Amino acid sequence: MVLVAPRNPLNIGAAARAMSNFGCPELRLVNPYQVAFREARSAVGASEVLAQACEYSSVAEAVADATLVAGTTSLGPRALEHPLRRLESAGRELRRRLAAGEPVALLFGSEKYGLSNEDLAHCHWLVRIPARQEHGSMNLGQAVAVCLYELIRSPRAAAVAVARPRPAPAGEVERISARLLEALEAAGYVNPKTRASSALKVRRMLRRMNIPARDTPVWLGMLRQMLWKMRGGGEGSGGG
Repeated sequence: MVLVAPRNPLNIGAAARAMSNFGCPELRLVNPYQVAFREARSAVGASEVLAQACEYSSVAEAVADATLVAGTTSLGPRALEHPLRRLESAGRELRRRLAAGEPVALLFGSEKYGLSNEDLAHCHWLVRIPARQEHGSMNLGQAVAVCLYELIRSPRAAAVAVARPRPAPAGEVERISARLLEALEAAGYVNPKTRASSALKVRRMLRRMNIPARDTPVWLGMLRQMLWKMRGGGEGSGGG
């Protein structure tokens, strides 16, 4: 991550924190505003990233070892002389280059002006975070975080099915249905004339909920306690 002429130490700290979150340790700064940014309080848990950050006097020096330089932009009124990619598309190419071991630099401009035309001249192409047109400029630390997430996210990992808890057996769900129907009758919710249709609705509703087996004792305990209280029980029995 290369921050060009950042002005606010808190933004530098927030960027460093995002880098630490997503496992990107190498921060480079081009002519940062000379306040004690290495002690920025916003870099929670990322003091090492700030301590090891390198400072450069020019973009050329900061990206000298990179085989791909991508600059970030919010578009704005100026005409662009570079290919422009949305972050999703850029992320795929950047991930491919990084996986191949290539040094890649992602440039972020100052909070006030963004990247200058001179800065952009060092870029191979530009990246745009798809923010809405009426408010396209993002906070520096947030922009770094969004870009880093796109770089580390794995579509394959996202496609892996999440382990689901074992569902309750039909017999246990039927016990819950019976207890719930009793509780509804005791509370006056179920009309005796429509009990049969209410029972069908309760059964269907509970089965749509896909109650996990581990939760059946809790369901039965709650309903048992409710029935005990509604039928004139004294102080709480402590569950069960």
